[in-house]
Amino acid sequence: MAASAAPIIVQEKLLLTSIGVQPDNISFKNVTFESEKYIAIREAGTLCIVDMAQPQAPARRQISADSAIMAPDRKVIALKAVAPGTPGDNVQVFNLDTKTKLKAYQMPESVEFWKWISPNRIGLVTATSVFHWDIEGASDPVKIFDRTPNLQGAQIISYRASADGKWSVLIGITAGAPERPQLAKGFMQLYSFEQQKSQPLEAHAAAFASVKFAGRDTASLVISFAQKTLKDGQIISKLHVIELGTPAAGAPIKRQAELFFPAEFADDFPVSMQVSEKYGLIYVITKLGLLFVYDLETATAVYRNRISPDPIFLATGSESSGGFLAINRRGQVVLGTVNEQTMVPFVSQQLNNLDLALAMAKRGGLPGAEALVGQQFERMFASGQYKEAAEAAAESPQGILRTREVLERLKTVPPQPGQKPPILVYLGVLLQRGKLNALESAELARLVLSQNKKELLTNWWNEGKLEASEELGDMVSATGDKDMALKIYQGCNASGKIIGALAEKGDFNALMAYTGQTGQKLDYMYLLQSLMMNSPQGAVALAKMAVKQTPPQLEVNTVADLFLQRNMVREATAFLLDALSGDRPEQAMLQTKLLEINLVTNPQVADAILANGTLTHYDRPRIAQLCEKAGLYMRALQHYSDLPDIKRTLANTHAIDQQALVEYFGTLSKEWALECLKELLVANPQQNLQLVVNIAREYTDQLSSLKIMELLEANNSWPGLYLYLGGRIATSEDPEEHYKYIEAAARTGQIKEVERVTRESNVYPPERVKNFLQEAKLPDARPLINVCDRFDMVGDLTTYLYNNNMLRYIEGYVQKVSPAKAPQVVGALLDCEAPDDFITNLILSVRSLLPVDRLVDEVEKRHRLKLLTPFLEHLISEGSTDPHVHNALGKIIIDTNNNPEHFLTTNPYYDSLSVGKYAEKRDPNLACIAYKRGACDDALVECTTKNSLFKLQARYIVERADSDLWLKVLDEGNKSRKSLIDQVVGTALPESRNPEHVSTTVKAFMAKDLQSELIELLEKIVLQNSAFSNNPNLQNLLILTAIKADKTKVKDLIHRLDNFDGPAVSEKALEFGLHEEAFEIYKKFNKKVEAIKVLLDYVKDLKRAGEFASKVDEAPVWSELGHAQLREGQVGDSIASYLRAGDSSNYLQVTEAAKSAEVYDELVKYLLMVRKKQKEPRVDTELVYAYAKVGQMGQLEEFISGTHQANLQACGDRCFEEGMYQPARVLFQHIPNWGRLASTLVRLGQFQQAVDAARKANSPRIWKEVMFACVDQKEFRLAQLAGLNIIINADELDEVSEYYQRKGHFDELISLLESGIGLERAHMGIFTELGIMYAKYRPDKLMEHLKLFSARLNIPRLIRAAEDQHLWKELTFLYMAYDEYDNAAACMMAHSPVAWEHVQFKDVAVKVSNSEVHYRALQFYLEEHPDLLVDLLNVLQSRLDHARVVDTFRKNGHLPLIKDYLLAVQKTNIAEVNDAVNSLLIEEEDFDGLKHSIQSYDNFDQLGLAGKLEKHELLEFRRTAALLYKKNLRWRKAVDLAKADKLFKDAMETTAQSGEPELAEELLKYFIESKEQECFAATLYTCYDLLKPDTVLELAWVHKLTDFAMPYLIQVVKEYTGKVDSLVAEKKESQEEKEKAAKEQQAQEAARNAYATLLPLALPAPPSHHDVPGHGFGGPQPGFGAPHGGFGAPGGGYPSY
Repeated sequence: MAASAAPIIVQEKLLLTSIGVQPDNISFKNVTFESEKYIAIREAGTLCIVDMAQPQAPARRQISADSAIMAPDRKVIALKAVAPGTPGDNVQVFNLDTKTKLKAYQMPESVEFWKWISPNRIGLVTATSVFHWDIEGASDPVKIFDRTPNLQGAQIISYRASADGKWSVLIGITAGAPERPQLAKGFMQLYSFEQQKSQPLEAHAAAFASVKFAGRDTASLVISFAQKTLKDGQIISKLHVIELGTPAAGAPIKRQAELFFPAEFADDFPVSMQVSEKYGLIYVITKLGLLFVYDLETATAVYRNRISPDPIFLATGSESSGGFLAINRRGQVVLGTVNEQTMVPFVSQQLNNLDLALAMAKRGGLPGAEALVGQQFERMFASGQYKEAAEAAAESPQGILRTREVLERLKTVPPQPGQKPPILVYLGVLLQRGKLNALESAELARLVLSQNKKELLTNWWNEGKLEASEELGDMVSATGDKDMALKIYQGCNASGKIIGALAEKGDFNALMAYTGQTGQKLDYMYLLQSLMMNSPQGAVALAKMAVKQTPPQLEVNTVADLFLQRNMVREATAFLLDALSGDRPEQAMLQTKLLEINLVTNPQVADAILANGTLTHYDRPRIAQLCEKAGLYMRALQHYSDLPDIKRTLANTHAIDQQALVEYFGTLSKEWALECLKELLVANPQQNLQLVVNIAREYTDQLSSLKIMELLEANNSWPGLYLYLGGRIATSEDPEEHYKYIEAAARTGQIKEVERVTRESNVYPPERVKNFLQEAKLPDARPLINVCDRFDMVGDLTTYLYNNNMLRYIEGYVQKVSPAKAPQVVGALLDCEAPDDFITNLILSVRSLLPVDRLVDEVEKRHRLKLLTPFLEHLISEGSTDPHVHNALGKIIIDTNNNPEHFLTTNPYYDSLSVGKYAEKRDPNLACIAYKRGACDDALVECTTKNSLFKLQARYIVERADSDLWLKVLDEGNKSRKSLIDQVVGTALPESRNPEHVSTTVKAFMAKDLQSELIELLEKIVLQNSAFSNNPNLQNLLILTAIKADKTKVKDLIHRLDNFDGPAVSEKALEFGLHEEAFEIYKKFNKKVEAIKVLLDYVKDLKRAGEFASKVDEAPVWSELGHAQLREGQVGDSIASYLRAGDSSNYLQVTEAAKSAEVYDELVKYLLMVRKKQKEPRVDTELVYAYAKVGQMGQLEEFISGTHQANLQACGDRCFEEGMYQPARVLFQHIPNWGRLASTLVRLGQFQQAVDAARKANSPRIWKEVMFACVDQKEFRLAQLAGLNIIINADELDEVSEYYQRKGHFDELISLLESGIGLERAHMGIFTELGIMYAKYRPDKLMEHLKLFSARLNIPRLIRAAEDQHLWKELTFLYMAYDEYDNAAACMMAHSPVAWEHVQFKDVAVKVSNSEVHYRALQFYLEEHPDLLVDLLNVLQSRLDHARVVDTFRKNGHLPLIKDYLLAVQKTNIAEVNDAVNSLLIEEEDFDGLKHSIQSYDNFDQLGLAGKLEKHELLEFRRTAALLYKKNLRWRKAVDLAKADKLFKDAMETTAQSGEPELAEELLKYFIESKEQECFAATLYTCYDLLKPDTVLELAWVHKLTDFAMPYLIQVVKEYTGKVDSLVAEKKESQEEKEKAAKEQQAQEAARNAYATLLPLALPAPPSHHDVPGHGFGGPQPGFGAPHGGFGAPGGGYPSY
């Protein structure tokens, strides 16, 4: 069947490899195809998302996941991956558009399969259960059911849920039965959510669908599934369609059909099932690319074909096309859709199933069933099945029966008893199915409106069920619903009706928009005047719209005058406000008019207009005057521009809003504003004072506070100034404002406010305020007290109060306000020479509240301390411990010399520094007493230094024992340091008996590095038999100081002193280079090891050290000597010292040194000694190595045979690496280490023993080493033994082969590989490598090798080898074995002398995937094997483009060569083939063959061929040309040809077939002219129906042929007589029927009127989903038959909508 005639069209939508997807990634594991919109492909580290709307622009994202599935309807992706260290899978959902994560969840177990089962839900299948996960909301995956046992271990390939969410199905496959392993088993689990039960079944693919079965009112949910099972050795393939749930009536419907698989597809099985509800078809797609199409309702087979040569692994439905999309292994994405033009003809003609064709046409609206539908309707209508006929007409495909004629016929049919009228059935079915056309909508509206059920009509219109028409709009408009009528008029574009409706409605904007679109013009003036009478608001709207047109349709002034002439001030105002909204200068007159009319008639409206501020070009002075007259003083002020006018208007402040007036002042200049404020103050200061203050506050920034204060002050308005500044004082920081506020408050008697501001404000100028308050002499001194107290002017305050005799305020200030400032008050009173009693009493009244120190200072400055004696004594008597009190008393005692020493030593409260300073000028000794008492070090040192009291200073410093003080007085900058040190050494320290004092002093000397002074001091203390002579610390210090300062005294001190710390002093001596002194100290204290260390480390005299060691002869000393000798490289001597010491602790260093020095004989002795003391593996290991180095093989074998801890492996490795192969052999053989032993034997040349050892080691590396060595030595037998154990490892084979080839041993390598292929563990690499060797070195053996072992070869490698060696026949065989048929064909054509074989080439050609190869093959055969060309063409018939083949051979001029092929493929009815065949037949003059060709195959240029044939020399070809003209309705041309060739019979038959009377009349005239009377008579009968009797009679009478025409005339008369008789009979019958119908109508009218008062008014409602008898369209319809179809009559008997 031609592709164009097939009912299913399959086309490639995309090739995944063309967008960069690697073939390895095209698999079920990596590709997901959830819907027709997106494909997701997982690649290495990336995710490729293909939008099928733009398939050539895939999006790649850096996403690593185990699986990815795109949502079916939006860019939302779900990802699944395994988190490291976490069981189960982590699933996440992302929105790719917003780049946000929607949800995430960690599954506790692995997810084997998952799929979007709805736009917002994912189904997840684990090894045991199925979960559902809603993407919306915060819920986690919910377990739905457990997998049934039949699915355990199965690979899940599909999971689906029904649209109503009540059912789901899970599909899995497993390996096939042993006898048919390729036929996978399919298992299905059907689960019911309502019953919570599962049913296991056998199936490979399944899908849910909704289908409306014949005889059912509602759609049913069905499941369809396909199965292919092996039972009792027989394969059973079936498709099932089963209704789910409980049907409303009857038993559930079940359908089944056979799935017929061709023999070559015996192991094929379904992999996907898709259902097209649009066409009601089931698509079953198999793995090997077969497509089965079945009808969903009847399960009838429709079509089967192979749609892909490659295996298909994924498919999904295509809702947009009603087909499916599938992906095969090659990456093709194919789309299968219904061929709408051919589906119905295919089913009706090819399948001969008219019922199915009709059902499919109705269901999918497919063409091709027009004749069937028409015949069905006529048959039903004729048989009285009006209801069924109405349904058929309503459901007719493409609405072919939805015509006026059918509608009228249904309206004329009376309703059957118990049934709805056919017209209602017809309209009801259409309402259910979709939208009515204009004719049907009008008819339905007429029925509904006659029953006053307009709301039903409104609902249907809103639902889009009705089509707009003027008739429908007129009916709705008559009901008063202008809006709906307008919508209908707009829907049908009835321009006149639209304009009328919009004008009547008043929607002029829409009217203008509509007229602008349609280009119609309106008479605006007429419409405006009409609306002024009927709808003033509409007139305003129209006027607004008209003047806004470009250009304006009406003059604004004219329209305004029209409104005003009719006294429509309000409407004129509304219009002008809109018209003047642009505020243009040319509209100034109209703006003035607008304001004038409203200021005169309605000032409030004018005020509102002015407040809006949209008009700015009117006559402002004129409007200002009108505003003032109308009492709108604020508006007048806003419009006046002269200062006198403004001042005059301001006199009316009583009638002006205060706030507005305040705002108005903001518009004036600074000068005018101040003038106006002055005017307000002058005109009525009492009334306007608050207003002036408010204005001043509001515009202080513009007018400046200084100007305002000057204005108020100039008008002597202190209250105004007080009010103005009172509102600013809280936030102002201007000192002048604060000062003026204080002044205004004082002048207005606001003393409390003055007191508050002076107390709280921090801004006013204190000096000015103080002076003002002093001058004002307020009766209340508190403001002055606040100022002076806050700004420290207490002296001035005290003087003012004392001079004004306000002593009470002085006492109150000191006692209550600020006792802390009493000292300043006392000082001022003393300056004013106030009485002592007053001052004393004032001080005593405060007592302890005042600060004594400041009081003393104030009094002391005035030399009146004695005045305080009573006060101080009073405080002390009260127990005061205040230092200042006692300081003052002490100073008084020192001044009076009243036993000051006693006070200074016994009083614990005074401040020593303060009193000392006071006494220092009077008596330094008293000062020192005070300083000593208070530990005032600096003051005492300064005082004693100043007065040269160094002895006192030295004794004080020694007794203080303060290191910081010592550092200070011993500082080099102290000029008196020498005097102090002399007094310390000579007097102070010898007198001391306190060790702490001595220690501190010595440390101080040391800290200041006074070495000579320190030695002198220590010798005086230690050597002169003092109390500290045996003090070890002092002895240590003396020696150490001598070491630092005088090294000549050290030895003498060492021998004279015995109580010092020898080791510590020795270390210090070593530090200062006194090595001999340190050696003497160690010897004196018997520290022998330390002594020899001095000789070794500092003196560096090994000889002297050896003598000392021999003299002492102690093991530790020998060890130290050994360490030193080892460091100096005297390894032998060091080993001897270690042996004498018996010291094995340093054996590691000794061993390494001995190895470096090659003294292995001594090392053996040392290690034997060490081994006796330490059981360390290292010792034994080094001993073994030493034996090997000295060649003591006997001792070595004896040692390793005994008990030891040596690491023989490490020793052996070292011996091997250093070339000591004999010791290595002994060690490896003893271990045993066969691998290393083999390597060692190879080095020793013992190859047979090496092979034996390698066999025991069985390591590829060892085998390679042995083999390479044997190859190098040409021991090929042993090399082959080793090689056989290597080449079984595929990774090692290449290295072995390269080594043999590099050495040139090709035959030996081939022998090795030939032996290798016989091994049990022989792998593909061996066979492949042997093939490569044959190709290179033994090409004659290659073909045999390929044929024997083709299944075990790595063919791509051999292809490269064969190509490199130009082995074309073998290369062709390899290409065929590897299914690369394109390359195989190309190779055979390129190297035909060697590689081509005809039979083989045919087998390859049919399997080639690239069609270009086919055409190259044809050219190849044409050039080299033309005799076999037709044979090849016949083989390739199904794979070739026949038109291209024809074009190719026509260009080459070899069409006759392929005639047999062209005849064979002519059945495809291709134009190019037909043209070629016809050309060949013409050339061969085979007119019979040509006639058969053009009659059988019509797809060619028929007129062109006819034009060519009409000039042919052979008559039969010219007759064929006439035949072609007849087929193309070129009757005149055909008749002319027949007449030219005298073929009168052909001419008559052609004319009769044409049906053209003119042509028949011309033929008659031709025969008359040609004198062919017999032909004239024959034409009358042949063209009987085309000829007019009068014309024939005239021609016969004129040309005397009446006799020839008489038989014709007799027949005509008889025919006309019969027609007249028939008409008379019909008229009589019609009259009788009319009379009978009238009688029946009268009877029906009488019956209806009898029940008219009992029945309600009603109309049929749209059919519901659950029709019941007696409701809707289903119940009986009494009383039908009233005029106009009975609608609207009382008691119409129709149930309500």
